[in-house]
Amino acid sequence: MKTRREFLRSTILGASATWTVPMFVEQTFADMHVNAKDLATQAVTGKDDRILVVLQMAGGNDGLNTIVPFEDDAYFNARPRLAKKQKDLIKLGDGIGLNDSMPYLGSLYKEGELAVVQGVGYPNPNRSHFVSTSVWETADPTVRSNTGWIGRYFDNACPGSDPTVGISLKKSQPESFGALKNPGVSLSSPELYRWMNSGDGDEAERLFASLNSPDGPVDGASIDMLGGKTGGVVGEDNLAFLERVAMDARVSSKEVLAIAAKHRTSVRYGTTPIARSLSMVARMVAGGMPTRVYYVSHGGFDTHNQQTNSHDRLLGQLDEALKSFFADLKEQGNADRVTLMTFSEFGRRVKENNSAGTDHGQASCLFVAGAPVKGGIYGKQPSLTDLSKGDLKHGIDFRSVYATVLEDWMKTKSAPILKGSYDTLGFMG
Repeated sequence: MKTRREFLRSTILGASATWTVPMFVEQTFADMHVNAKDLATQAVTGKDDRILVVLQMAGGNDGLNTIVPFEDDAYFNARPRLAKKQKDLIKLGDGIGLNDSMPYLGSLYKEGELAVVQGVGYPNPNRSHFVSTSVWETADPTVRSNTGWIGRYFDNACPGSDPTVGISLKKSQPESFGALKNPGVSLSSPELYRWMNSGDGDEAERLFASLNSPDGPVDGASIDMLGGKTGGVVGEDNLAFLERVAMDARVSSKEVLAIAAKHRTSVRYGTTPIARSLSMVARMVAGGMPTRVYYVSHGGFDTHNQQTNSHDRLLGQLDEALKSFFADLKEQGNADRVTLMTFSEFGRRVKENNSAGTDHGQASCLFVAGAPVKGGIYGKQPSLTDLSKGDLKHGIDFRSVYATVLEDWMKTKSAPILKGSYDTLGFMG
C-alpha cells in the first residue's frame, strides 16, 4: 500500500506532466466547489532568477571510491578488492583522484566549474537510510523539525510565490520541501513513476488510469490514509492536503508542460531516469519558469554487494546526464543562472565487506557544479586510520554547504532557514 502523501503525490501531481488537467483533479474541484479565480498565482517571470538544482544520490554514495585517496596505503589495505588504482582515476590534486567513470566532471573540474567538498557529515551520525535522509532534508540532526530546509527557504525568501517556486521530479514530494506556506509541487508522469518503482509498470499504470477514469477509482485502487513523512504544508488534514494538491496541479499542469514542450535543443540525452529528469529540468529552465529550486534523484547507491561494476555504472550515468544538462544550459544561454548540488544520506564504511561491497557509513563527499561555481577541493580528505566506529569522521557540517548555497548563490540569510549560523565555504564565485 502507498502512503497517503506518496500515493497522491505520485499520481495526482504526476498527472500535471500531461497535456490536460486530470479527470480526478477536475472531479476534486467540482466536489470542493473551488473557484479557479481565487487561485493567486505569480506571473511567469523567472528568466533572470538564480536557480539551484538539488540532486540526491540516493542509497548512500561511496565517497571513497568516488574521490579516491590513491596514495594512502590504508585505503588499499581496507579494500583489497574494491580499491581503485591510480590508472583508473582522473587526478585532481596531490594524492586525490576522481573515479574515471566521470570524465565530464573531470573536465568540469579543470575548467574551474566543479567544487569537490570532502568529509561532509553531521554530529552523532545515523546509519539508517530513513533517519539520515531526514536529517539532510530537514537540516536537523535531531530529526525534530516538521519542515524541510528548502521549504523554509520558500517560506523565508519567496513569500507569495507561484506554487512552482520549487519543482521535484520524484514520485513523492521530498521532505526538504516541507513548508509552512508553499511546499512547491512534485511532477512525475506515469512513465517516471514506472521507472521509480523498479519496473512495476502495470501497477503504476493501473493506479494512474484509475484515478483519471470518468468513474473515479476502481476496486483495489484505494488510497492508504496512514500518512508518510514527505514534504507538504505543516498541520494540514487529509481534506486540506487533497485540496491543495489538486490546486497545485490545476495551477501548474498546462503551464509547466506547455512551457517545457516549446524547448528545442541539439543536445542528446541518454535514456536513464536521471538523464530524463535533467532533460525535463532543462526544458523548464529554457521556458522561463519562476522556479528557484529543482529536485531530482538518482538512486541505487546502496552497494552492499558486488559494488565495483554497479557503482561505476551509476557514476557514469550521472556523469553522462550532467554533461548533457550543462551543454543544454549553455546552448540556451542559461549556464550562468544554474548551480547544481549533490547530496547523499551517508557514505560507506572504510573497510569492504565479505560480499565485495560496502556497508552504511558516515562522512562522504559531494559535488557543487556549474558556471557560477568557484572550482577546487574544499575540506580535507578524512583520515582512514582515525575513524569513528570504522567510518570516516566528518570535517565539514553539511549545513555549511547549505549556508554557502543560500548566502552566496541564492542571496538570502541562512540562519533563519538553517536555525543557526554556519561558516560558508567559499565555493561560489
